[in-house]
Amino acid sequence: QVQLVESGGGLVQAGGSLRLSCAASGRTFNSYAMGWFRQAPGKEREFVAGISWIRRTDYADSVKGRFAISRDNAKNTLYLQMNSLKPEDTAVYYCAAGGPRRTTVLVTTREYDYWGQGTQVTVSS
Repeated sequence: QVQLVESGGGLVQAGGSLRLSCAASGRTFNSYAMGWFRQAPGKEREFVAGISWIRRTDYADSVKGRFAISRDNAKNTLYLQMNSLKPEDTAVYYCAAGGPRRTTVLVTTREYDYWGQGTQVTVSS
């Protein structure tokens, strides 16, 4: 069982930066693939970034070059550094864990087993 708690969301102007954190419980955090998803009002939850347990990463095209995912296994924490934010990045951001010891990055919601409660990110124009 893994419990996930996101933090770091807020209101920021376009062009600004935020860093999201996701604190995970459980002794096997380092063996899980981790990911960030987001959901805007009226839209489906979409993949933002993912990192495998061997630290392979992948990003949605819309955030490549602006966002960076990382993990600190010693702290059981996942991060998402978001730079050059745009109004279209406004959404609730969720972290997720799944696929123990999978070497690939998981990019679909069905591949993840555990989800956080989400944190709101609002980018004003």
